[in-house]
Amino acid sequence: MPYLVAFLAAACVVLWATPVVKAVGIRSGQLDFPDERKIHRQPMVRLGGVSIFFGNLVALLLLWGAGAFAGLRTEQEYEIWGVTIGGVLFFLIGLADDLFQLSPFSRLAMQFGVAAAAWGVGVRIEFINLPGIGIWPFPVWLSLLVTLLWLVGMANAINFMDGLDGLAAGVSGIAAVVMLMVTLLLDRPAAAMLAAALAGACLGFLRYNFNPAQIFMGDGGAYFLGFTLAGIGVIGVAKGVTTLAVALPFFILAVPILDMSAVILKRLARGKSPFHPDKGHLHHRLLKAGLSQRHSVLLIYAMTLWGGSLALALAGLPAGGTYLGGASLVLAGVSWGAWQRHRQRQRSLAAEDTQVQATDSVNSKKD
Repeated sequence: MPYLVAFLAAACVVLWATPVVKAVGIRSGQLDFPDERKIHRQPMVRLGGVSIFFGNLVALLLLWGAGAFAGLRTEQEYEIWGVTIGGVLFFLIGLADDLFQLSPFSRLAMQFGVAAAAWGVGVRIEFINLPGIGIWPFPVWLSLLVTLLWLVGMANAINFMDGLDGLAAGVSGIAAVVMLMVTLLLDRPAAAMLAAALAGACLGFLRYNFNPAQIFMGDGGAYFLGFTLAGIGVIGVAKGVTTLAVALPFFILAVPILDMSAVILKRLARGKSPFHPDKGHLHHRLLKAGLSQRHSVLLIYAMTLWGGSLALALAGLPAGGTYLGGASLVLAGVSWGAWQRHRQRQRSLAAEDTQVQATDSVNSKKD
């Protein structure tokens, strides 16, 4: 089964390669140092995306050598090459930023250029199927605009989310597994193999990236994951003729999309640049509410799983309703634990305030 081979091959390569990348990163001084905005408290190697990319690439080359991609129509081959080579270029853009600190506008310019090239070879959103109306084809300019915003937006959304140990890798892994299931359901085997390799790479990386993390993926890994997920969503899901085909990738990736959108809108409302770093992300707010890093990450995992399960149910997966029910129970349980942790923190802060006030009162009487 090519999907299992892709998953296991990517996971095993990442498990082997990540310690090597970490050692190279330490020797070369490629470290992410703590500051007032970041959560970690000690320097961390930020080149983990190299192992994610390498594991994914090895898995796909293994499948290609075994003939798993044989028999595709010409346009399907172009789509697969568009996502694969586009992922390589997005990885290189992120790696250059990790190494040389590119400006936001230069990064965006290169990202839009790569996304436009991917659109040119067939990685494009070309229509929407509206209830009661049927298929409404997009004009060329609208297809280009929507596709560019989707590909570049998702790459940056995953990068924005990479703020806690294991968060971006876990969210991407869950999304990739859901993409795998949906593409199989829609009979898109080539896209499903891309999703399987990506899911395996994410799972392997979590061995070293979950709290307490030993290494970070950096911009290279985040851009690669975001673009590849977005590309799979286009060629494996959005091209389906079902009414909800275009909406399914949004449900699967709703958490990073909504988080990025809210942060950008808030920054613009304050008169700041969309690229100005702050602590307005969902994970920052959860930490502020009193949740630990692990609990915050697990809650966002649960939210991502629920959105993906909703997509499975809407796609018509035979057990989709069961998955959605199970994901709802998981989300409810994790949310209840988060609420209890928040209430505990509020009580602790109230007790501290009471103690401070009492101490101040005693001191004032002594004076």
